[in-house]
Amino acid sequence: MSGMPAAPDDAADPADLPAAPHPEPPGVSVFLTVRNEERDLAEAMGRILDQDYPGPFEVVLAVGPSRDNTAEIAEKLAAEEPRLKVVDNPAGWTPAGLNAAIRGARHDYLVRVDGHSHIAADYVSRVVGVLRSTGAANVGGIMVPEGRTAFEQAVATAMSSPLGIGSAPFHTGGEAGPAASVYLGAFRRDALEAVGLYDETFLRAQDWELNYRLRQAGHTVWFDPSLRVGYRPRGSWKQLATQFFRSGRWRNHVMRQYPDTASVRYLAPPAAVCAIAAGLAAGIAGAVLAALGGAGAAAAPWLLAGLVVPGGYVLGVVVGSLREGRGLPARSRLLLPPVLATMHMSWGAGFLRGPEAR
Repeated sequence: MSGMPAAPDDAADPADLPAAPHPEPPGVSVFLTVRNEERDLAEAMGRILDQDYPGPFEVVLAVGPSRDNTAEIAEKLAAEEPRLKVVDNPAGWTPAGLNAAIRGARHDYLVRVDGHSHIAADYVSRVVGVLRSTGAANVGGIMVPEGRTAFEQAVATAMSSPLGIGSAPFHTGGEAGPAASVYLGAFRRDALEAVGLYDETFLRAQDWELNYRLRQAGHTVWFDPSLRVGYRPRGSWKQLATQFFRSGRWRNHVMRQYPDTASVRYLAPPAAVCAIAAGLAAGIAGAVLAALGGAGAAAAPWLLAGLVVPGGYVLGVVVGSLREGRGLPARSRLLLPPVLATMHMSWGAGFLRGPEAR
C-alpha cells in the first residue's frame, strides 16, 4: 500500500537476533545441624558442597555442643571454603539448630540436608526446579535406606516396606503430588517464616509437625519420587529399638497436640502391643492352671487360646517377610522378621509410654 513506509533493506531477521538471556538461577542456602560428628563431618561437607547448582549457593551449618572436635573441624572447613558458614546451636536440639541455620542463611530457597544423608550432585538443582515449577512451600522425595551389613540391609528393607513403616510415600514411594510430609524438604523462605519455622518443642517429629502447619496455612507440600536421598539405617538392635521407641513417644505427643491426625496407621502398633501382651498373659495363665490341675483347670483351654494372638502376629510377620525379603541375601532374610517385630513393638511401646520430656 502506498501509505505504508517501506521496510529498511538492513532490517534484522528475527532469527539473527541474539536469544534473550536466561534469568539467573535463584540463590540457594543448604542448611543442616550437627553435633558429635567429628568422624564424618569433613566427608559430609564435601558431599554437600559437591553440587552442580549453577546459581548462588551456600551451606549453613549449625553446630551444637559436642563431646568431640566437631566445632573445631567445622570452623577449619569454613575457613577453607567460602561457601560454608558456621552458626552456633547452644541448645543442641535438632529443631533449634535448624532454625539457627535458617536465620543465618542469605537466600530465599532453603534446602535441608542431614549430616548422614547421601545426595546426588544434581540434587539441589532438581529440588529447586520442582519448587519453582510447582509453587509448593516445601518439596521432597524418598528416603532411601542404604544398608551395608546384613542387619542394616534387613532394616533398610523394613523401612522401605508398608509392612514395616506404613504407607507414607516418602518411605515407600508413590505418585508425584501433594503429600502430608516429605523427607528433609526444600522450602520457600516466605512460607517457612510465615508459619514460624520449626517448633523447637518437638525434639522429634519436627518435620511432620512443620509440614502439618504449612498445610493448615493453605500451602502445598509436594512429593516427587524422583528426588531420592540415601540414608544409613541403624546398625544394631539397641539403636533400632531406641529409635522406634522414641519415635512412638513423639507420635503420641503429636496426636495429643493435633487430635485430627489420629489414624489406623499410628494406632495399629500400640493396639498390637496391647493385644499380644494380653494374649501372652492369658496363655501363660492357662498353662499354669493346666499344670496345677484342680478346679481352675477347666478355664485353662480358654486362656491358652490367647496364644493365638501372638502366634498369629508371628505368622503374619514371617509370611510378610517372605514377600518383602525377596532378593535379599540369606542372612538378611533371616533377620527381617525380628527386625520388623522390633520396629512394631518398640514403636507401639513408645506410644503407650507417652510423650518424652525435654
